[in-house]
Amino acid sequence: MNNTAQLANAVFDLSVTNYHKTDNVDAPCINPYERGTLESIFYDKNWVDAVQWHLEDIIRDPEIDLRDALNLKRRIDRSNQVRTDMVEDIDTWFRDLYKNVVPEQNATINTESPAWALDRLSILALKIWHMREQAERTDVDEAHLANSRAKLAVLLEQREDLTKAIDTLLDDIAAGRKYMKVYRQMKLYNDPTTNPVLYAKKK
Repeated sequence: MNNTAQLANAVFDLSVTNYHKTDNVDAPCINPYERGTLESIFYDKNWVDAVQWHLEDIIRDPEIDLRDALNLKRRIDRSNQVRTDMVEDIDTWFRDLYKNVVPEQNATINTESPAWALDRLSILALKIWHMREQAERTDVDEAHLANSRAKLAVLLEQREDLTKAIDTLLDDIAAGRKYMKVYRQMKLYNDPTTNPVLYAKKK
């Protein structure tokens, strides 16, 4: 049985824990893993997710200065592109890993690629950390704590199910029962040649 998703959970949890040692969106990412390893790639991916999670918190401050909000929005847009690129790079890593596998004649393609499923697992690590934080607060009533504990239980169950599903998918790809493709997201709004607001300014 493949254990890539289980490995990813451990790395994501470490990244989330390390991020919250400073809880600073500008803190440097100090990756403890050897460059080029899958663990290193997972750690960098989750760190980007953690920073963006907290940028999304900051921009929702109703008293935020509008200029600061605009700068944050643009930073979030850049971060979204980085996240997308990283997911696609992870899919390329898997495609290279399984490039010599000959799919069975009746092999099928999955609804999402391994890396996009792992992206959901990375976000789940952040949801679990923050929901656990809510479930352990001492400045709220019991109703808030009970609600948070119930949601935490659902998130943990969801992670367990998704972990098994991802590892099963990778097993199936390795055995030729499934095959994968890497589709680029092609975000038109980030490209100055395809966003009409941007390319119109060049005329």
